[in-house]
Amino acid sequence: MTEKLLNHRAEGPASAPPLLLGPSLGTSYALWDQVAPELSITHRVVRWDLPGHGGSPADLIGPGATVGDLAGLVLELADSLGLERFGYAGVSLGGAVGLHLALHHPERVSCLAVICSSAHFNGSRPWEERAALVRSEGLGTLAENADARWFTPGFTVPRLIADHRDADPEAYAACCDALGAFDVRERLAEISVPTLLIAGRQDPATPPAHLREIADGVRHATLVEIPGASHLAPAERPEAVLTALRAHFDGGARRGMEVRRQVLGDAHVDRAQARQSPFTARYQDFISRYAWGEIWTDPTLSRRERSMITLTALVAHGHYDELAMHVRAARRNGLTPEEIGAVLLQTAVYCGVPAANSAFAAAQRVLEEEG
Repeated sequence: MTEKLLNHRAEGPASAPPLLLGPSLGTSYALWDQVAPELSITHRVVRWDLPGHGGSPADLIGPGATVGDLAGLVLELADSLGLERFGYAGVSLGGAVGLHLALHHPERVSCLAVICSSAHFNGSRPWEERAALVRSEGLGTLAENADARWFTPGFTVPRLIADHRDADPEAYAACCDALGAFDVRERLAEISVPTLLIAGRQDPATPPAHLREIADGVRHATLVEIPGASHLAPAERPEAVLTALRAHFDGGARRGMEVRRQVLGDAHVDRAQARQSPFTARYQDFISRYAWGEIWTDPTLSRRERSMITLTALVAHGHYDELAMHVRAARRNGLTPEEIGAVLLQTAVYCGVPAANSAFAAAQRVLEEEG
């Protein structure tokens, strides 16, 4: 018999770093529709549905469920997909699951983002009342009022409202039980994974003060407040959420700058940064984040191989000043003068003899300078 798992959707290259996305109570993984496809460019994104929500079986949890039970289901899903260690981002209840994982299974979580969530959800009583209401009357009334709880005035996402209305009442009530019992305020200092907190400035359910409390308790945590966002920030302000998540999970500019310095040398990068102006700042960030933070860090090709490809491309387009810089880089990446010469000789065949003449002259000047 096949083990029941949380319904999920996986996007992005199978070889990319895994990133799990958790939903808020009453929503499905459609909450991430405007964010997940973009994150999947650089990550293996897996977004999942709560029990009884979206496509997940309702009987995965029952009355008296805890956030720990939900975290266990997430780990079972990760195990089934062969994900030993992963980044994690979650909204509201999904964020609570992330906090539990970081506390109880830190070896599984490489990086954490907690969005419009809290270390506690105002005690058990309001959740007991909501669970009783749902168990007796279903989700119709709550779904009718969801816009006010989830979004700023005038904004809505019909798909998410429909998901709320269609959720299984018993599973929804069990999730209410989990929220009512959750309180990790006294344990926040134990969280050691890199943590980002994202607050919706107009969020009535988990106001920014709740995220600040987590940021104050978790060492080296970062807090971002998004104006114009209520409780479901990934749906209402996807661009702002995406920007924050990319900076946190990719570390693209930071990692790219490290590689840029390793390949081009500190002196060159320092000169480039000294020349940076407000006009060129975004371009420099683009170079660090994408060229160096994504392409040059891709392990598919070695740095030696990337240097050979880069030299050839620069000769083909006649970028001889850039070629000189990358001849120096090629030496740092382990190419010998003889190998550089062989690459340039190859360009004489495929890029033309005049181009190779200029390339040999530029390369010779660099190699003579280096002695």
